[in-house]
Amino acid sequence: MKKTPLHDWHTSHGAKMVEFGGWMMPVSYSGVLEEHQAVRERCGLFDISHMGDVYLSGKDVSDFLQWLTTNDVARLQDGQAQYSLLLDESGFPIDDIIVYRLKSDQYMLCVNAANTEKDVSWIQRQLRGEVQLNDRSHEVGLIALQGPKSFEILSRLNFDLSRLKRFEFQITQLQEIPLAISRTGYTGEEGVECFVENRFLLPLWELFFQYGEASEILPIGLGARDTLRLEMGYPLYGHELSSQISPFEAGLQWVVKLEKGDFIGRSALLQQKERGMKRKLVGLKMEEKGIPRENFPVVSGGGELLGTTLSGTFSPTLQIGIATALLELAQEAHWGEIYIDIRGKMKKAKIVPLPFISKK
Repeated sequence: MKKTPLHDWHTSHGAKMVEFGGWMMPVSYSGVLEEHQAVRERCGLFDISHMGDVYLSGKDVSDFLQWLTTNDVARLQDGQAQYSLLLDESGFPIDDIIVYRLKSDQYMLCVNAANTEKDVSWIQRQLRGEVQLNDRSHEVGLIALQGPKSFEILSRLNFDLSRLKRFEFQITQLQEIPLAISRTGYTGEEGVECFVENRFLLPLWELFFQYGEASEILPIGLGARDTLRLEMGYPLYGHELSSQISPFEAGLQWVVKLEKGDFIGRSALLQQKERGMKRKLVGLKMEEKGIPRENFPVVSGGGELLGTTLSGTFSPTLQIGIATALLELAQEAHWGEIYIDIRGKMKKAKIVPLPFISKK
């Protein structure tokens, strides 16, 4: 089982540890509800060093990434990032990733922890032209500082977050700690993600707590990370996105640039688009008490099976159960009255737009 360089800090500060994607990770410290609220109202610090960091370089790397990924890499300038997908030839996702342009001939891909080895192997098999791959996942750690107090804490470290727009990053230093600081995140709140070599990971982690008052900042585990992302309708690979769910079914048309030219999976996606989708991802909000989880049946008032939940939780913000589900479009006439089978009890729910909460 892999451990991040912050493992000992987590255990010494009372974190409950669980296995996730082959890593021992903190699921909570003070409790999911308290940690969730801290990020929404103040600030939270996440150890997400289990994520993969894959560097690609060479004179042909931009063209290669344009062919490898679904989004339009040609739109990126130095210091910009974009959300994208890796697809197989059948048009189904291998992973969802973020592409960072360091220079015209140097990029970094941040990939999901459980998919890192699979992604690296896939990319290596696709390499063409003058492109070099360097998997630095075991050398580079990742910390996320998220929440409305992020601006204040960073300003005390002489970093003005307003200098960066969303999905921009900068190579810089905080108190002589070298890092790449990116205005990205998985919570819907303001904040940053910091890529740093493992030897600087603990000093940076402790620096944020040093400059954030105890009333402002808490360590946050994977439990609250999941409730935060689900409230925002952000997909999690293996749930809203998988090798069995197409980008169109998942509502990710906006990240698939069919007009940019050929890329892996494009032909299959064009065929999918021509045939039309048979399923659609929707948000569900409980109208009765009950906490939905993944793989719960979704049925109509008449008993027709409409689909299955993909993720589900209790929303600390809304104080009600929420879920995403993949529903059969052939049954759309029965979507007016919906129930989720929660361990044998039919609990009423309704379809709502994503995200579940609005962040302006």
